[in-house]
Amino acid sequence: MEKKFRYRKIKRENFSIEKLAGCIRKGSRVHLAKAITLIESNRWDDFQKGQELLTLLMPYTGQSLRIGITGVPGAGKSTFIERLGTFLCQMGKKVAVLAVDPSSTVTHGSILGDKTRMEQLSKEPNAFIRPSPSGGTLGGVHRKTRETILLCEAAGYEIIFVETVGVGQSEVDVKTMVDMFLLLTITGAGDELQGLKKGIVELVDGVIVTKADGENRKRAIKTKNEYNQFLKFLRPKTDLWEPKAMICSNITGEGIREIWAFVEHFHEHLRKTNRFDEQRKEQLKDWLMSSIIDRLRQSFFEHEKVKKELPSTIEQVTKGNLPVSTAVEKILSLYHE
Repeated sequence: MEKKFRYRKIKRENFSIEKLAGCIRKGSRVHLAKAITLIESNRWDDFQKGQELLTLLMPYTGQSLRIGITGVPGAGKSTFIERLGTFLCQMGKKVAVLAVDPSSTVTHGSILGDKTRMEQLSKEPNAFIRPSPSGGTLGGVHRKTRETILLCEAAGYEIIFVETVGVGQSEVDVKTMVDMFLLLTITGAGDELQGLKKGIVELVDGVIVTKADGENRKRAIKTKNEYNQFLKFLRPKTDLWEPKAMICSNITGEGIREIWAFVEHFHEHLRKTNRFDEQRKEQLKDWLMSSIIDRLRQSFFEHEKVKKELPSTIEQVTKGNLPVSTAVEKILSLYHE
């Protein structure tokens, strides 16, 4: 049974998957975009083609540096990525940006359109920007982001940024698919060092205090110092990595070069300690297990007998006529029939 298609219609063309893979390997941005649309589709025939494409391209993946970017509202994530991305392109690097937009709850389409917010970077021949709807996905990262990363790597992109929709406990999902995780913040962000945000800070490899320009520069330096003290308390120095806070200005460009040096140092450290390969293997295991769970969940709730009996079972439970554990066994027995 063909699955419902939610995001966008793909123009049906008579192209072979082998030809598409070859064009991607040659760095064609047009064909890369077409492949990502194929991967994002919920059509069953597109799913099969997408898996065939990924199988062909797998030998050419895994060589990029994947950087996750999250941050508080107003921190300027897209502007920061554009600044750093343009800097890297001018160095001769190939940069891909997977900017996950909030989704319309009605159309499930992108609202913000990150490509329009990165006008300068989008003009770079070595840059590829792909806004995708999050579809309400927990964690703000589109469910196909991992596969999109692989496609970008096969196309030769060396640096891949994954920009999430915001900051929150669920946003740490991005940690499971990137090599480095950066938090962008601003001065006067209130309770960032405690409560909900603490969970984010515990996982980041670096903190960037943005908008360090004009009269705000001194405040940004003060905030940076506060974060460094907090990071030392929260994440004692080990042989793995000592995270630190830095400042930058998206207006003047101050700090961009230093931040990239910091990123390169981190990448080198991962390689030297063999943590790079270990982390990638852990992420693949996490991806496998979460994918199995997702498919089982989908299969369970699409089961005809389960769909038929679940509403009445829920009603019995909410009225206090049936224990939850008994209800679970009842529904599971239907699924296993």
